[in-house]
Amino acid sequence: MKFLLYLSQNYSFEIMRPLSNLMLEQGHDVRWFVEGSEVNKSHFQSEDVVLPTISEVIIFKPDACFLPGNVAPSFIPGLKVQLFHGFEWKKKGHFKIRECFDLYCTQGPFFTKKFNELRNVHPHFTVKETGWTKLDELFKTHSSKREKDSVPTILYAPTFSPSFSSADALFLQMSELSKKRAWKWKVKFHPKMNKNSINTFKQAQHEHFEVVEAPSIIPLLQQADVMVSDTSSAITEFLLLGKPVVTFNNAQPEPVLINIDNANKLENAVEKALEMDEMLANSIKSYGQNMHPYTDGLSAKRVLEATIDEINNYPRKENVAKPKNWFRNLKLRKRLGYWALK
Repeated sequence: MKFLLYLSQNYSFEIMRPLSNLMLEQGHDVRWFVEGSEVNKSHFQSEDVVLPTISEVIIFKPDACFLPGNVAPSFIPGLKVQLFHGFEWKKKGHFKIRECFDLYCTQGPFFTKKFNELRNVHPHFTVKETGWTKLDELFKTHSSKREKDSVPTILYAPTFSPSFSSADALFLQMSELSKKRAWKWKVKFHPKMNKNSINTFKQAQHEHFEVVEAPSIIPLLQQADVMVSDTSSAITEFLLLGKPVVTFNNAQPEPVLINIDNANKLENAVEKALEMDEMLANSIKSYGQNMHPYTDGLSAKRVLEATIDEINNYPRKENVAKPKNWFRNLKLRKRLGYWALK
């Protein structure tokens, strides 16, 4: 079969690389397409075939197009598969149906239930619970646990959204704690993070306070003992490893999080996380089963199987025709500079 991997942000590589590898292993014809100018093309590998224009995408005529983004151009041939770009369900729009996708590959029971409820109102798509492809690497490669007497590593991974980000509020406290306590701080920013905030943290770096610029957050998730964040989707990724998270003004605080509303409470919250009692450990385990119970590293396999099954059975009898959504597709044509009717 012919598959298209459609991306517009660098973080999409981690989501789609497991799929690309599996597709190539199985002998499928795989192409990539980059929208916009924010993707660093050095992340492509020698075996990747990148289509330079949307016209060549149309000519390629994929059987399915995979996107982690929110919208998919209807004029691209093939099934449109939603992969999701994170666990950001607390942010506005995560559960918004934009009438672009034919198949939603959900991460776990919590998301499956929500999208099945939405499907009752918008019966033009199929929902399949597959797990999230990005996490295949997280569960396939494991780091060793910290020895009891070694220095703990604290990962700070805030969201980039100005209304949710804790970077400005927590900076001074973290900087002081990095000098006061025997903790190693690793800071990983989202690619869209405000540049001024990034520069402030970089200027404060020292031996135990480091801004990490590597493209993947997965090694940091594995190395860290505690995460500090706010309302980032990386919170769920960390919890799935059975490790505790301290949040600052989380949008919808839950028992699984150690949430604080004042920067002065950060030190005690991190201490509590490092000690992690049985109640918190059980809460984290239960949370993981609901959000993403798949720890086998085979989510890409399930996504590909669900996609092929959908192609073979499309359109399903129970599905209605997908809305045309002329206005949205007109905007996408303008954005991509594509006006041909075919």
